[in-house]
Amino acid sequence: MPPRAFFFLLAFTACVSAVRAAESAAPSPAPTAASPAASVASAASAAPANELTAAEKADGWVLLFDGKTFAGWRGYRQQKPPASGWEVKDGTLKTMPKVRGTELITEKKFTDFELAWEWRVAEGGNNGIKYFVTEDRPGAPGPEYQMIDDARHSDAKRGPLYQTGAFYDVLPPAADKPLKPAGEWNTSRLIVKGNHVEHWLNGKIILAYEVGSPEVKAGLARSKFKDQPGFGEKITGPIMLTYHDDECWFRSIKIRELQ
Repeated sequence: MPPRAFFFLLAFTACVSAVRAAESAAPSPAPTAASPAASVASAASAAPANELTAAEKADGWVLLFDGKTFAGWRGYRQQKPPASGWEVKDGTLKTMPKVRGTELITEKKFTDFELAWEWRVAEGGNNGIKYFVTEDRPGAPGPEYQMIDDARHSDAKRGPLYQTGAFYDVLPPAADKPLKPAGEWNTSRLIVKGNHVEHWLNGKIILAYEVGSPEVKAGLARSKFKDQPGFGEKITGPIMLTYHDDECWFRSIKIRELQ
């Protein structure tokens, strides 16, 4: 190799090494704050079921379910837990199928918040979590984060608007959402900050929308809720666990209020 070429090769190699060293030393990009909860890790459960880590406590998370009792919950439009439809079993809030149960709501109301929970449905099962809930409109208490067996339930077979992660009957979730099969545990998050709402599933955002946006108004106009005054508007209200006659399990339900 000619001397000039040899020295050129040495210089090029040194340059590449320097660039690689700078890249490895550079900080990772900060999480984007489309949501106020850029701390995805804070919502992920590293603690045993129905417990909080020290980091979660420091971030303002509180448990909505203690794994043992109905403390903090009551029946929808009732002053105590429902007489039928739900049981606390093996550290879960579990629906009892086919018993004419009713919905559960939190005793506390929330405005801006990040909610996280783990859930699973039986094969062919259906359930959901509702927010912006009012007890003055029992026919349509509030928007629903749909939780369902996409592969087997007849409602899910109607299309994306009725499948897991949807704003039920109004907006569909992402087509590539990371849903686990019926019978397996999923982790979901719901974020409300101002008029911005996000649905998450197993660590991925699958739906984001703005309350009152043209997209939401169009979805509502097509939906079964079109004649329900105030439906889809942001209000301060409890969190609801729905009852749809099918077996569903909840655990590690936790929330932090956002300033």
